[in-house]
Amino acid sequence: MPGGWIAVLVLCGLLVASAYLVYEGWTAHSGGVELPDWGYALLGVGVIFGLVIGCGLMALAFYSSRRGFDEPTVARQDDDRERDDSR
Repeated sequence: MPGGWIAVLVLCGLLVASAYLVYEGWTAHSGGVELPDWGYALLGVGVIFGLVIGCGLMALAFYSSRRGFDEPTVARQDDDRERDDSR
């Protein structure tokens, strides 16, 4: 199956290209300005917070899918008819 390996190689190439572009974008217009230590700390907190929120939402999606909360609802029309007949 060469198609699978080609897809993996293309995705790895895209990963390398995006990492290079991130590095170039990070350093291109800095003009020698350094980010202070508290700036790196806040950046790290933001990344960790985003990962926790993303992982938590994915866990909730899998949990609800496994427990059957994503199943379509079933309307029980028989119960309504029985109530109307008893009146």
